[in-house]
Amino acid sequence: METEALALANEMDFSFWALFARATFTVKLVMVMLIGASFWSWSIIVQRTLLYRRARDEAKIFDRQFWSGEPLDELFDTLGPEPAGNTARVFAAGMVEWQRSHNDQGRLIAGAQSRIERSMDVAVTRAADELQKGLTVLATIGSTAPFIGLFGTVWGIMHAFIEIAAQQNTNLAVVAPGIAEALLATGLGLIAAIPAVVFYNKLSGDSDRLLATYEAFSDEFATILSRQLDS
Repeated sequence: METEALALANEMDFSFWALFARATFTVKLVMVMLIGASFWSWSIIVQRTLLYRRARDEAKIFDRQFWSGEPLDELFDTLGPEPAGNTARVFAAGMVEWQRSHNDQGRLIAGAQSRIERSMDVAVTRAADELQKGLTVLATIGSTAPFIGLFGTVWGIMHAFIEIAAQQNTNLAVVAPGIAEALLATGLGLIAAIPAVVFYNKLSGDSDRLLATYEAFSDEFATILSRQLDS
């Protein structure tokens, strides 16, 4: 009897698609959700990685332009009020407010320093929103995917025990398929969660370093403009 059960179990298809096809509707729904979450997280990972790389390159290019000794007014005329790159946008925000803070006689309006700093702070905040977009999705997938997979496993095992009770048979051919289908849900949950957690930590660190660069430039530029105001 045991030999027949083992032979029957060996003949069964335990490929991913076969396990998915034999699973209950609830477990199939869980698997589809986890596969979709995995693709979603990888799309965010790739998009954020490329965005951060481009942001670093743009920051390096602008730093060379800014510290080249070119007059700031000429640099602003070259870049325009809506330049590419977050560091350049912080610079443009400060220069726009600097120009607006002069009256028709060319004299500075009172409170120019605080208005310039607030304008650059707004530009830094917008850059932060752009950089951190999608990271909360990675954090959510990383924290919830294992539990969603565990729910699918529990549901699948419960259904397997129901099948065992209905058939009144506990041989391997009856038990193995249901357990395998159930455990597949946990595996998919881990496949979705592990990259999401790893890259969330990495991308969060990259985002924080870029924001620190923007904030440092904002402080340096505010100091330069403060010297102009004092003189």
